[in-house]
Amino acid sequence: MVSLDFKKTGGLIPAIVQDASTNEVLMLAYMNPEAWAATLKTGKATFYSRSRNALWVKGETSGHIQQVREIRVDCDADTVLLKVVQVGGAACHTGHRSCFYTKIEDGVATVTDAPVFDPREVYRK
Repeated sequence: MVSLDFKKTGGLIPAIVQDASTNEVLMLAYMNPEAWAATLKTGKATFYSRSRNALWVKGETSGHIQQVREIRVDCDADTVLLKVVQVGGAACHTGHRSCFYTKIEDGVATVTDAPVFDPREVYRK
């Protein structure tokens, strides 16, 4: 098994998440060793939340989980790429399919797609 270099990056490594079928980049998150182990064990994308200082399974609240189909590790063993099946059609907490829904062109920001779900409905507190 590959050994990831969590020390080089201060304990957290970037995890790029792509749709397994289309290769669309859905999001970027971070993993600590526990999140990495949980992802390998469960097959569900699990990350470390820097704002909450806790592990989180993507889709735990919304139901829009990410089922891991393939994992790749970069040449320095300090970044992972997860190819996933995005259940529910949306990876972003804003309701968009991808977190990268804002395009910058000639200094102007444009939202490129409509949300798949209303986050106010999904994340009621």
